[in-house]
Amino acid sequence: MVHPNMKLLPKRIILARHGESQGNLDNSAYTTTPDYRIPLTPLGLQQARLAGQGIRNVVSNCPNWKLYFYVSPYQRTRSTLCEIGKSFSRRRIIGVREECRIREQDFGNFQVEERMKVIKETRERFGRFFFRFPEGESAADVFDRVSSFLESLWRDIDMNRLNRDHQSEINLVIISHGLALRVFLTKWFKWTVDQFERLNNFGNCEFRVMQLGVGGEYSLAIHHTKEEMEQWGLSTEMIADQQWRATANKGEWNEECPWHLDAFFDQLPDSDEDVEGHSDEDVEGNGDA
Repeated sequence: MVHPNMKLLPKRIILARHGESQGNLDNSAYTTTPDYRIPLTPLGLQQARLAGQGIRNVVSNCPNWKLYFYVSPYQRTRSTLCEIGKSFSRRRIIGVREECRIREQDFGNFQVEERMKVIKETRERFGRFFFRFPEGESAADVFDRVSSFLESLWRDIDMNRLNRDHQSEINLVIISHGLALRVFLTKWFKWTVDQFERLNNFGNCEFRVMQLGVGGEYSLAIHHTKEEMEQWGLSTEMIADQQWRATANKGEWNEECPWHLDAFFDQLPDSDEDVEGHSDEDVEGNGDA
């Protein structure tokens, strides 16, 4: 029997982007409709229904599985949630929470099409992560609020708010937007800004599965192939880290990942004796001062 105070980790955290929206189909939609009111297209609704079936196929491999949803407050994500939900009975869904911190990046208010085209060209020169849209947000701003959401998510997990019967296999599904989901992955896996910049956006209603490994780490490599992760923009080292996480024990440190040290230093000497102009005696001498 599981002790009621024992932390129960979700089996999977599934990240899903909304279906095709009217804004994806026609950028001029943003000139007259607020971003948060942009609806799904008929194709987007169909994509969401298919995504629901796909998610069901992933999670329904044990008898007592359940779902808990987090959803952005935008109309296109709420509509995606409704269509995904058609693949599940009420007894399988234990909760839904609207979460404003996983909303779309703020591009300002009504978007003038020609002006936004010039602004986005400037973003490409400046760099996607730090470029802030006039009257809007940068990806770095989104990173800050997604980080805050993650802290709340971990509190929910730590306090077993998502699994009160302690018997079910819980799957969290987060329905959000392309940039917010890439930022979520960057924060979770401690990727660098350079690694974020190389990531490709999610397709409409594409979902990615972070699954709990045998040692307590979450990994994309349990459900997804190396080829899929390459298509998403993960480097060889990032993929190797995901493969390591699939079997790693929680709390271990993957010293084989170059960004832990090598990405920040040109070349570190192996010992104190190899440090130019210094020796162990120098270090000890400094301690006596």
